[in-house]
Amino acid sequence: MRINKYYLAALVAFVIWGFFSLALKPIHHYPSLDILFYRVFLSVILISSINLIFRRTILKSNWELFKSKPITERNKIIRVNIGGGLLLTANWFIFIYVMNHISVKAASFAYLVCPILTTVLAFLILKEKLSKWQWIAVGISVLGCVLLSFNSFSDIFYSLIVALTYALYLISQRTNTEIDKFVALNIQLLTIGVLLLPFYPKFSGPVPTESLFYTCLFFIVVLFTIIPLFLNLFALKGVNSSTVGIMLYINPILNFLLAVFYYKEEVTQIQMISYSLILISIIVFNEKLIFRRKLNTQSVSE
Repeated sequence: MRINKYYLAALVAFVIWGFFSLALKPIHHYPSLDILFYRVFLSVILISSINLIFRRTILKSNWELFKSKPITERNKIIRVNIGGGLLLTANWFIFIYVMNHISVKAASFAYLVCPILTTVLAFLILKEKLSKWQWIAVGISVLGCVLLSFNSFSDIFYSLIVALTYALYLISQRTNTEIDKFVALNIQLLTIGVLLLPFYPKFSGPVPTESLFYTCLFFIVVLFTIIPLFLNLFALKGVNSSTVGIMLYINPILNFLLAVFYYKEEVTQIQMISYSLILISIIVFNEKLIFRRKLNTQSVSE
């Protein structure tokens, strides 16, 4: 039963992210770039404060580890974290734009495709192997994408860009094993914050004065960024990454349900078929893990 708390932590994290649109939609009239600026800047302040106040020992040990590495390895750590920060920021900006200016369905679809797209790119870039069932799942997913593109090419186009940026981020971070994950995230956000700061005066709009903006921003940074990241870090101590990967799909499913039942976005029959195919592909893609978990459940009950 001890592992249940780790499983619950991952579950809660993805459930929280599934309701992200509730904090974004009320400020959809603000430029996406402004929301990105303030999200990055406030995230940097909060995450840096957490590390400096509560995790100074970990910071010192990571710094000593970094200094002990050869120049080539130190350069690799720098490249991976700066590149990861760029991809993460691109993902955030495009996701905010799609959520506020395209549709909630397109944003949710991006994260339905993302895990499978990540695996295909890992096969091409990292030479990871795919089973026969996983290739079948990829084919089903592609069919769902094609059907959705018949209904709205712009939706599938933006969805794939969001998915691609996050997939590339995940792949780049698979080699980022030298330093603490939360410290790595802090470095990535700090790097992007420094890079974005010179563009803020020219490309940002007037400083928001509406209390609603800062209220939503607070929830975006704390509830939809810091807390889920902490929960994921905690969950990974006791739950393997494949189990957490399955729960990733909670996020887009909740997004899609919000789009249909809360935001009353129109859903066509083709879209329903497409999303159904994506869900089927998810089951097929993870058939080995699901089957193993089922066996484990049966053995425990016996």
